[in-house]
Amino acid sequence: MNFRQLGERGFKVSEVGLGCWQLGADWGQDISKERAFDILDAAVKNGITFFDTADVYGNGKSESIIGEFIKTCHAPIRVATKFGRASNVYPNNYSKDVLRKSVEGSLQRLGIEQLDLLQLHCIPTNYLEQGDIFNWLRELQQEGLIKHFGASVETVEEGLICLEQDQLLSLQVIFNVFRQKLVDTLLPKAHEKGVGVIVRLPLASGLLAGKFDINTKFAESDHRNFNRDGQAFNVGETFAGLPFEKGIEVVDKIKSNILPDDWTMVQLALRWILDHEAVSTIIPGASSVKQVIGNSAVSELSSLPNEIHNNIKQLYKEKVHKYIRGGY
Repeated sequence: MNFRQLGERGFKVSEVGLGCWQLGADWGQDISKERAFDILDAAVKNGITFFDTADVYGNGKSESIIGEFIKTCHAPIRVATKFGRASNVYPNNYSKDVLRKSVEGSLQRLGIEQLDLLQLHCIPTNYLEQGDIFNWLRELQQEGLIKHFGASVETVEEGLICLEQDQLLSLQVIFNVFRQKLVDTLLPKAHEKGVGVIVRLPLASGLLAGKFDINTKFAESDHRNFNRDGQAFNVGETFAGLPFEKGIEVVDKIKSNILPDDWTMVQLALRWILDHEAVSTIIPGASSVKQVIGNSAVSELSSLPNEIHNNIKQLYKEKVHKYIRGGY
């Protein structure tokens, strides 16, 4: 596993982290605590030192599982959590007191005294523009409840707003082969400002793993079933905002025209992201030990040839960009 710096003032993180949404099992298959521990243990054994979670994942279940795991883990790991999407907060009940109570709850569930990184969790743009919430974060930082703060955003516009805030350590963004708008705008600005970039949805809800076809069906409780067109929450999250059928079409083109013979789609999709200098870490989720091992191994792969990068960029321009839905 290779490591990168998360922000100029931050800390080192593994290039491949672990997204822990699945551990909360809000919108997918329930994962037992035993299985969750196996996944977390495999992550650590394969060099992953960065776990990303949120207070709202399973209404605290994900944080609680990670907290129990921390007690048994002797490896130096970093945990980032989030605030802002719980039902008692979103979309218009943000206050300093609500933020503090959320942080205190996260600390209790994680069993720690200070959060390594607290991220605003895709909160409405107007709160980012007003800026008061960043002052509240700075107060918690001065009190020692959080070490660093960042923001998880939906759009380039929101990311640019956040980059104007002093002491912002990181931005969490959707960035993958389907979502390349950030390359020319947000990523260079973040790099210039010394702000780390955490990439979520690197496999576009599994679409870029290359294992689905046009006939694939998802469980009734799976967000890829009930939110594929944004019925339940942001249309830009599930499948990174690309219609499922169009995504399958594009993946098939990558397989037939771009994918090297000895590479998998997962390797191509993850390595493509890591080849961007501004990226600090990617946080694919995992529902099995096998997935963790495969994802973590991508850190050791060589960078993709320029020809492949150029072909992927061209494919995006011709076959993807105009089909992306939702905030971007």
